Amino acid sequence: MGKSYFSTIFDAPAAKVWAAARDFNGLATWFSGSVSTSAIEAGKTGEAVGAVRNFLFGDSRIREQLVALSDVDCSYTYVFCDPAPFRVKNYRATLRVTPITDGDKAFVEWWTTFDCAADELEHWTGFFAREVFKPALDSLRAYVARA
Repeated sequence: MGKSYFSTIFDAPAAKVWAAARDFNGLATWFSGSVSTSAIEAGKTGEAVGAVRNFLFGDSRIREQLVALSDVDCSYTYVFCDPAPFRVKNYRATLRVTPITDGDKAFVEWWTTFDCAADELEHWTGFFAREVFKPALDSLRAYVARA
C-alpha cells in the first residue's frame, strides 16, 4: 500500500481555512488553473456524505465520492469513483485543517493511501504530493488570503 502526504501552515485562522475548503464541490472556486469546472451529481450538495463531485482536472475528467465529513475534526475523506482516473486502486484521501493556537494559524494536511504496481509506487507517491496536494493547497492559501 502506498501513502502520499503533504502538509503546510496557513497564516490564517483554521476556521477561515476550513470554511473555504469544506465544500466538497469548492475545488473550482479555489483550485485556480487546475480545476475549471465542478458539479455535484444527482442533486446532492457538497456537504452530503455520498455526494459525487465530477470535475475537470486539466484535461482529465475525475469523479470522487465523499465518504466522510467532520466539522469537529475539520476534515473530509473521499474515494475515486470507477473508473479511477489514474493507475491506482483503493484510493482514499483525506484533507484536514487543524488550529495552531500559537499565532492563530492553521496546519493543513492532505494525504492518500492507495494500491498500485510496485514499480509505480514512487511515481504515484510523488505525483499526488507534488502535482495535486501541494498546488491545490497553494491555491487554497492564495484564495483564503484574498477572502
